[in-house]
Amino acid sequence: MDFRSGPLNLPNLLTLGRIACIPLLVALLLVEGKTSAFCAALIFSVAAITDWLDGYLARKWQVVTVLGKFLDPLADKLIVMAALIMLIPHGRVPAWAVFVLLAREIVVTGLRSIAASEGIVIAASNLGKYKTILQMVAIIGLLLHYDYYWFFGLRYECLHVSMQRFGMLFFWFALVLTLWSGIDYLFKFSRVINR
Repeated sequence: MDFRSGPLNLPNLLTLGRIACIPLLVALLLVEGKTSAFCAALIFSVAAITDWLDGYLARKWQVVTVLGKFLDPLADKLIVMAALIMLIPHGRVPAWAVFVLLAREIVVTGLRSIAASEGIVIAASNLGKYKTILQMVAIIGLLLHYDYYWFFGLRYECLHVSMQRFGMLFFWFALVLTLWSGIDYLFKFSRVINR
């Protein structure tokens, strides 16, 4: 089978694999504990890497398909939202902030659909890309959640890191960029439509 052509090319299979990881991620987040938290973070990290990899391979091999254009953003939104929604009952992330992130994604997706129906393409800005990177780092930190200790050096100095605090720091930055990029997209949309 040639993984470089057809609808089931390697980039699309990686995207489908990302979607298939969601039930496993949800199941792990139903269980409290450091082991399940680490496994959930590992699965999410692999999904984040495949997100970059499938886009890279699709461009390199020139196998950008309609199916891939539909599945890739869908897979990203599903896994991010699944992780964030599952973190709410654990008290690791505020529900209102997750609602803001969800609302932004729905509004931007709706505006993109309207623009596409008019034959208009509004390019993704760097703000959106930075927002995605910050979101991914934040979610990995929030999934890990627990305090971790690393011992190093001849005297065995201890480095203590609270992954919950680490995750929340990046989460707040991601939330600011989410709002900023959403407003930026609204302005771009209104300029293009009015023109």
